[in-house]
Amino acid sequence: MITPLKALRKNRFKTALIFISMSVSISAIFLISAISGGVVSMYSAMLKTDGDIIVTQKGIADTFFSDINRSFAEPIAKMDGVKEVSALILGAAPVEPLPIVGIYGVSEGRFNSYHLTQGRYPKRGEVLLGSKIDATLKHPSAIVLSKKTFHVSGVFKSKIGFEDGGVVMGLDDGGELFHKSTSIFLVSLNDLSKSDAVLKEIGMLGSDLEAKTTDSFIDSYNQFKIIKTSSDVIGAMAFLMGILGIVSMMSMVVNDRKGEFGIMRSIGLSPSVIIFKLLSETLIIALLAFAVAWGVSEGVLELIKHADKFQGYINGEITAILLVKVFVVSVVMALIGTLMPAIYASRIDPMSLIQKGGA
Repeated sequence: MITPLKALRKNRFKTALIFISMSVSISAIFLISAISGGVVSMYSAMLKTDGDIIVTQKGIADTFFSDINRSFAEPIAKMDGVKEVSALILGAAPVEPLPIVGIYGVSEGRFNSYHLTQGRYPKRGEVLLGSKIDATLKHPSAIVLSKKTFHVSGVFKSKIGFEDGGVVMGLDDGGELFHKSTSIFLVSLNDLSKSDAVLKEIGMLGSDLEAKTTDSFIDSYNQFKIIKTSSDVIGAMAFLMGILGIVSMMSMVVNDRKGEFGIMRSIGLSPSVIIFKLLSETLIIALLAFAVAWGVSEGVLELIKHADKFQGYINGEITAILLVKVFVVSVVMALIGTLMPAIYASRIDPMSLIQKGGA
């Protein structure tokens, strides 16, 4: 009986087509999942830097639209269990020649979270540049935002792509630029066990305030849900396209090898042997395709990470959990795609298979 490896070498062209189809599908799943996960991870990391509790305007669809009075910071800071309160304005604006750049207006106490590589922290009318955007703009001494010139006081380095490709300024400058007081408060606690009591007290300050623990906010944030749902839908489409490609190619393989399967049936081998044989062949292709797709995806993600065009905003990482998930998906895709043609081949009358295979 022909071994799976010999069968694959014997049908090299169709094997190559199945391999390419699976590699593309698996790479698509890798990249879509890694990039969407990277976006959520970066934004989550930025919020978690100084905050155990996040306070926003109630009922807003996105933190960029939130506008709360910064005067609430003082009573929140005096609450039992609160260590520190940082105010943050989130916005975006074009910086020639870049079409859009993340702008962060921050309270003075939050400047320490930005690790300077050169210069100093900004004063009024000055900004900090992330190292990524500083390199993209070729180390400018000043930038223009909404027709107003801001001098660059320093450059900072951040592992968070949104920050490293963004502009940081004082809270007052951010408020004037985006015509708002504060987007969010990041509340740091001395004792996490008091978070429920602090949340309740913050809720009593005003009906237009909404306070959540950082983990709860990230789990319920609408934009994260949209990103995850979109990723799942596109990933499912790539999965189905992979299955259809395997079914199509394996049907052609089965048709070409009917004579071989007829002989196997005529010498007394059961239908399950034929099914197992075809599944084994496709599983070998799936494992090779998974390895190649993993390598290609890592290379693409590295290129995206260092591409000036994306300013560090699009980033992704293939984690151990994602690796296991995509491996399981790859195996399932291969088995499901092969099962139908394999069952079809195993149920045809042996004599009919021999006659058609020899025709």
